[in-house]
Amino acid sequence: MTTTLATAPLDFDGCYRALAARDTRFDGQFVTTVLTTGIYCRPSCPARTPKPGNVRFELTAAAAAARGFRACRRCLPDATPGSPLWNVRADLAGRAMRLIADGVVDRDGVGGLAAALGYTERHISRVLSAELGAGTLALARTHRATSARMLLTGTNLPIGDVAFAAGFSSIRQFNDTIRELYDATPSGLRASRGRTDAASTGDRITLCLPFRQPYDTAWTLYGLAAHAVDGLEHWDSTTFERTLRLPHCAASVRITIGSDHVSAAFEHLDMSDLGAGVNRVRRLLDLDADPVAVDEALSRDRRLRPLVTAHPGIRIPGSVDGVETLIRVMMGQQVSVKAARTRIARLVAELGEPTGWPDEAGRPNRLFPTAAAIAEHGPAVLTGPARSIRSITAAAACAQQMELHPGVDASNLRADLMRLSGIGDWTADQVVMRLTGDPDVLTRRDLVIDRALADLGARPDDTRSWRPWRSYASMHLWRHRLAHLVDDPVAPRPLPRGTTS
Repeated sequence: MTTTLATAPLDFDGCYRALAARDTRFDGQFVTTVLTTGIYCRPSCPARTPKPGNVRFELTAAAAAARGFRACRRCLPDATPGSPLWNVRADLAGRAMRLIADGVVDRDGVGGLAAALGYTERHISRVLSAELGAGTLALARTHRATSARMLLTGTNLPIGDVAFAAGFSSIRQFNDTIRELYDATPSGLRASRGRTDAASTGDRITLCLPFRQPYDTAWTLYGLAAHAVDGLEHWDSTTFERTLRLPHCAASVRITIGSDHVSAAFEHLDMSDLGAGVNRVRRLLDLDADPVAVDEALSRDRRLRPLVTAHPGIRIPGSVDGVETLIRVMMGQQVSVKAARTRIARLVAELGEPTGWPDEAGRPNRLFPTAAAIAEHGPAVLTGPARSIRSITAAAACAQQMELHPGVDASNLRADLMRLSGIGDWTADQVVMRLTGDPDVLTRRDLVIDRALADLGARPDDTRSWRPWRSYASMHLWRHRLAHLVDDPVAPRPLPRGTTS
């Protein structure tokens, strides 16, 4: 059985082998429902393995809950990395799941999700029920319950605050959901504590976000450090910090990558934005990827095999905001990363909204400018060639009507971007890969990738066999050419022209 379930329907025999082996690599990719106990578990649950006739497998916890099963309190099936399925699948179900994870249904209802995806509410619910075993509301409800469980067992927040922070509209709805999904009251779930996923102190809440191993930490940290923009982001040699524009208010997050989890410390957070904040950090760091499946597939190519063996678990850079990603990539075209950082820092200083937090040396205190602010004031603030300035401000104006969110169809987004002045293959590929998490983007017209392919004796046509993981192959090619820089993330040096920014 392959180590990912993202490209094929669930196979009973393969799932049962993973269950019998208590294989942690499959945690979060499916759940096991046990007919004799009425519970659902993660594949690595330490409990005695049930007989094949007593189990069924579901893609989502929501599907298990819809069939009347409750979550196992021993293995906590919701305390796992998310499924890699939603980025690999470019269909409606996958795109809907990306938006549900960002809290769109909690904030804007099923109508808001339908508007973002361009389909009717009924059609979306029908597709999700057929593909994932649960409808829109059930999937959103399970997502809220997961956030609530994390806060109940890992923080000392008042239970009423937990309910609304997790996205529930009433205490009664919260109590009923927890009782139904966990067979416990909120206070009983808190008393059990189990493992600790989060901590809270004053204005800070720190969460432990799990990921599948291995993880090429050096590559991710280098990317964060090399591109950190003053005022918006900060790197102190061990921790990356940045501001976030969340649905209800601004927040900051401090990120430290450990051996099996990421520590994410949020401050100034409106607790109703917790789910969105966590989701955006997970997407920024590609925490839901299945690195074993990616590495196994890419290692089949003899030219890539040495690169994958040397640096297993490489991740692709993500996005916390669509407008920010578009403008930053455009400002990084045809210049070094150092030059791009200088230009972007000036833009943030002049047009970025101050957060109003206490001014502490080195700590981020501005948000990335809005598309409207860049469109109106960009010509007076932006530096560089006049043609580039016109393209950036025009793109900002268009961005106010564009769909720049994780649920957008990747092919439609690329087509929309290519219609904008000043955007070519390189920029469109970068924005699509980062914003949607598409795992199969091989950036075109990239000098570093071209040179890496030459080093390996490969031609562009040879990369077809790398599907559907060409985004990760791109990362290996960049890392190959930049190895002398990546291994020193404490003091990152500028990347050459033509490199991702």
